[in-house]
Amino acid sequence: MAVTNPPTTYNGFSIIILTSLVISSSLFGTSSAQLNATFYSGTCPNASAIVRSTIQQALQSDSRIGASLIRLHFHDCFVNGCDASILLDDSGSIQSEKNAGPNTNSARGFDVVDNIKTALENACPSVVSCSDVLALASEASVSLAGGPSWTVLLGRRDSLTANQAGANSSIPSPFESLSNITSKFSSVGLNTNDLVALSGAHTFGRARCGVFSNRVFNFSGSGNPDPTLNTTLLSSLQKICPQNGSGSGITNLDLSTPDAFDNNYFTNLQSNNGLLQSDQELFSTTGAATIAIVASFSSNQTLFFQAFAQSMINMGNISPLTGSSGEIRLDCKKVNGS
Repeated sequence: MAVTNPPTTYNGFSIIILTSLVISSSLFGTSSAQLNATFYSGTCPNASAIVRSTIQQALQSDSRIGASLIRLHFHDCFVNGCDASILLDDSGSIQSEKNAGPNTNSARGFDVVDNIKTALENACPSVVSCSDVLALASEASVSLAGGPSWTVLLGRRDSLTANQAGANSSIPSPFESLSNITSKFSSVGLNTNDLVALSGAHTFGRARCGVFSNRVFNFSGSGNPDPTLNTTLLSSLQKICPQNGSGSGITNLDLSTPDAFDNNYFTNLQSNNGLLQSDQELFSTTGAATIAIVASFSSNQTLFFQAFAQSMINMGNISPLTGSSGEIRLDCKKVNGS
């Protein structure tokens, strides 16, 4: 799928990656067979270019928009599959996923999705689904930030409803244990390699105090900061997010290259500079299988890029609506005819 298998010289890690490809192809054989890279070649051949140019324009005024867009795709796919349910607003019959705990006052980029959809509707009316917009936007956002490119499989259709309860229960939380997060990935057919690779998306973007302040003053009710938090970073975060403050402070997920897509996220974890609890746990959980994967990605950016691209394809294959299921929304915020 336009992703080269990694070489076999990384202390056995490439064997894990290769196994991952076999597993993912069996898990997603049915759905991925219904998606394909040329789905719009005859009906909207410039779809990818339209998505990319709209994001390029948005980046001029919002350097974090790429990270925000890929997060929308992530949070969408973990709830009822990649069906653009996260984009639906509240209505008489719909409780929006935007108001679920993981998304409220946090998920962003909806305006850019609307701009992309408007541009696509102008060029190819009623053709490109909102769920495919999220998949295309994720690839464009990563490649524009210096990360890998991959062939996006297309042909998803859009849901007719949302699942707010599912968003509250299924999306991995920054406060959860590694074992819980691993279980949530497993429940949608993603393995430990996918977990570590996709966590690498935190190499760009920002986070609010509310998602990491639990580590800064009173970690797990101990009265002390998280012991796996680098002391220099701790001091900085205590200034950005003072105790009993508003919680509205924002800081970079990657201290070193906050707007570039690279492997510095993994290097940061090795020096206890992961911002979120769920990030640092990948390296600091004693005996975890994730530790060796973090080390491999830290030492070889090409290996990370290859794994990330494949894991994005795997995630994009989670339970898509295809054929006559769902619809092609004309406005991503609402179902047709509402």
